[in-house]
Amino acid sequence: QLRSTAHPSVLHSLPPRHLHRHRYHRRHTTTMEWGDLSLSDSDDELPPLAGTLEDLLEKDTLKWIFVGGKGGVGKTTCSCSIATLLSQRRKSVLLISTDPAHNLSDAFEQKFTKEPAKVNGYDNLFAMEIDPEREFQEKDLLKEEKEGTMSMLKELSQSIPGIDEAMAFAEVMRLVKSLEFETIVFDTAPTGHTLRLLSFPTVIKKGMGMMGKFSGIMDMAQGMMGGAAGEESIKEKLLRTQESVEEIDRQFRDSALTTFVCVCIPEFLSVYETERLVQELTKYEIDVDNIIVNQILYPQKGTNCEFCLARVKMQGKYLAQIADLYQDFHTVKLPLQKSEVRGADTIKTFCQHMISPYEEKYNSQ
Repeated sequence: QLRSTAHPSVLHSLPPRHLHRHRYHRRHTTTMEWGDLSLSDSDDELPPLAGTLEDLLEKDTLKWIFVGGKGGVGKTTCSCSIATLLSQRRKSVLLISTDPAHNLSDAFEQKFTKEPAKVNGYDNLFAMEIDPEREFQEKDLLKEEKEGTMSMLKELSQSIPGIDEAMAFAEVMRLVKSLEFETIVFDTAPTGHTLRLLSFPTVIKKGMGMMGKFSGIMDMAQGMMGGAAGEESIKEKLLRTQESVEEIDRQFRDSALTTFVCVCIPEFLSVYETERLVQELTKYEIDVDNIIVNQILYPQKGTNCEFCLARVKMQGKYLAQIADLYQDFHTVKLPLQKSEVRGADTIKTFCQHMISPYEEKYNSQ
């Protein structure tokens, strides 16, 4: 079995994962456990998936596209490239950074803020940089002019682990939904932070359940403290927030509307963290069909550069592991560039590698 024999350096200690097997899904079969899979005649009959993002770009039902991975692997470059390609096929695209250490402004060499701004040189591509936690603190959704019941609710909410961060992202999602872009691409923070954000519907639903138990008491206190007639009750506020979160949760779990693109580089820590990310996304029932392998070194043919050849050998080992782990994913290989990918024109050139594999051109030289 693949998981127990192939490349134990990466697979050791990682638990088996349930994958929504892309190739099997195309044959309308059920989800299978990775450890139960072995090469068979039926596998041989199925062609390998294309190493491009064409499948994602052609899926016009997608509303939310998350791009994430370990820090330093080129997530921002890839998210900018994906948004650029989408802008050629969609009426309107919004690229939004939820990483507190924003890089969109650096990538496009253009200043962005928490308000959507048109990317220079485009009519239908917009970008914005937003910090969910800061946005939550500025709006302070649980604050009202008078102290009392909402103060009690706020103190209760702060006793629930992760609720502040979860409600912050919920507020961002409500804001983004109101902007009515056809497709939204998220340039996310490194893996751990991203997973916390993607779990926010579950965290909020649990938190709302706990706060709901006290809503009746708080409504009574609100009345005793002089709440205005017709004023929205605590219970109504919680119910309204919960309904909004449940709608977002349904969309996240709908593969026709939401997908996650994992970005990695061919090195041990990055491959390990990518597999952990895929497992967590599967647990949250979030679709993931595309893996981008960035910064691959393609040396000049016939080179005697010892450093280059050593790097190629090292990367080759991890590329083989990626091929084994993700043979039912669209695995996109991007070449290491001689210079930084900065500026709209450079990004427009670089993104072509996502639909026209560089490796094929390199091998044909």
